[in-house]
Amino acid sequence: MVEIKKYEFWFCPCTQDLYGDEVLAHVAEHSAEVVAALNASPEIPYEVVLKPNLLTSDVIEQTFKAANADDACAGIITWAHTFSPSKNYIHGLSVLDKPLCQFATQYNEEIPYDTIDMDFMNENQAAHGERELGHIFARMRWPHKVVFGYWKDAAVRAELGAWMRVAVGVNESRNIRVARFADTMRNVAVTDGDKIEAEVKFGWTVDAWPVNDLTPYVDAVSPAEASALADEYYDTYELVLDGRDPKEFREHVEVQAAQEIGIERFLVEHNYNAFSDHFGDLGALKELPSLSVQRLMQKGYGFGPEGDWKTPAMVRLMKVMTAGMRDAKGSALMEDYTYNLVPGKEGILESHMSEVDPSIADGRIAIRATPLSMGDREDPARLIFTGKTGSAIATSLVDLGNRFRLIVQEIDCKKVEKPMPALPTGTLFWTPRPNLKVGTEAWIYAGGAHHTAMSFDLTAQQMADWAELMGIECVAIDADTTIRDFKRDLMLGEVCFR
Repeated sequence: MVEIKKYEFWFCPCTQDLYGDEVLAHVAEHSAEVVAALNASPEIPYEVVLKPNLLTSDVIEQTFKAANADDACAGIITWAHTFSPSKNYIHGLSVLDKPLCQFATQYNEEIPYDTIDMDFMNENQAAHGERELGHIFARMRWPHKVVFGYWKDAAVRAELGAWMRVAVGVNESRNIRVARFADTMRNVAVTDGDKIEAEVKFGWTVDAWPVNDLTPYVDAVSPAEASALADEYYDTYELVLDGRDPKEFREHVEVQAAQEIGIERFLVEHNYNAFSDHFGDLGALKELPSLSVQRLMQKGYGFGPEGDWKTPAMVRLMKVMTAGMRDAKGSALMEDYTYNLVPGKEGILESHMSEVDPSIADGRIAIRATPLSMGDREDPARLIFTGKTGSAIATSLVDLGNRFRLIVQEIDCKKVEKPMPALPTGTLFWTPRPNLKVGTEAWIYAGGAHHTAMSFDLTAQQMADWAELMGIECVAIDADTTIRDFKRDLMLGEVCFR
């Protein structure tokens, strides 16, 4: 499963000493109460650590520098309990390199009509203080998240918790390392891109490895190890032999078991958490990695086919952002295949030829070993299933030559009308919002790829927040999209980035 470091977020009360020590003591007490409530809340996925009141420019700068130096700190949460002069934040923001959320909340929910006086007004002027902070963030063009609402409101805490996952994604993006076994598919543009700029923008390391540097790791897996893992497969999944000899079927399964063990050993030894391969360059591998790749994705590794290195990085990012999420439905590589154009039943059948993450499976998962027309190898064993239903997002990160663009589309995953017994793959069926026609046209106009990183558990807003913090363009396709406005927005973006 995905393992990431234990992150925390620093809660920084924003104030000053204009109103005396008693007010400052109340600010600290109230902040401690808010932090305790956040840490006790199921909506908050990471520990919140209270810091002393931010009173002066020097204190703010020292606090932000300390946050930079602390690898466990994933981000800053500010709260302007009182008026907090924004010039004090200039030097601190100039050095801060961690994500920041402006938690625009207030200690009291209701105005105390019968007792309110100027002392209360001065101490509880979050409406004043948050606007002061917001101005300096805007003036310095400092990307940040604003979460507004009462701190005891579960929906507000959930919004803050969702941002925390984005901030962890920003921190963990620097740790994404992709191993590319073989190059990008010849003459395909959308899966390629500038790997140097990706490291500059996102912190991703993308390295090329000859496939035959991987095969010794697979070959070194003992027959006993492969057999033991195959036994686990047999205990976990159903078998669909399609009339094949059980012994011969088992041989294909054990090839994939050896690949799962060998590929993971390579990735662990060389410190990679994502990888890509290519069916046209398999070296000495007996089969296209299929069931093996599916299992590795389920463990939390990112993957992309045909040498696509951006998609495995995005899949890994999504798995990191959703790590530890309760009732998670899964995030996965997917590929657009074929449309259903029947009125009232429109949608896109999503799959890949053998590498679909079973974390998104709904119900029965079975093993089949069927011929693959591409790759010129033995029949790979792979897991087959149908995917979950519900709302989700599909994303595509594309390189437009002078910039990256993240395309985020809201989708509705559904069940297909009938079984597809001849199709030996895992599948999803979805309809893009606002509908198949507009959603598809917008995706094409935006230059979206045929490979996507999709998630049932992340929102379009979270991915847009991540893109903003990474300093890249993001376009959304949702229920409100119209082609006229979408094309206008794309054109405005082209002008801005020229």
